[in-house]
Amino acid sequence: MKSKCAYNGNVNSFYLYLNIVNLSDLSPFTPAIVDTVSGLDSNDPIAKRLRELGFVEGEPVSIVARGPFGADPILVQIGYTRFALRRSEAQRVSIHLAS
Repeated sequence: MKSKCAYNGNVNSFYLYLNIVNLSDLSPFTPAIVDTVSGLDSNDPIAKRLRELGFVEGEPVSIVARGPFGADPILVQIGYTRFALRRSEAQRVSIHLAS
């Protein structure tokens, strides 16, 4: 991917410009593609479970809804299946915006 460097002082804007974000940062109904699921360590059970549920490289994903208090939980659609994830779980999924 070719990108220009455009940094306006806001880190979130910079990463959005590069199309690299965590699932927890995605706006509702914005189509994206899963890149990786990062674990806290090599035996992270949450990262393993996310991969088992279908959060694997190349899968389309979007946010369908967010909870009212602190945006927890997040309703995520991957393929034709919907899951409610905690914000901390969604932060483990790296995505890029679909073109």
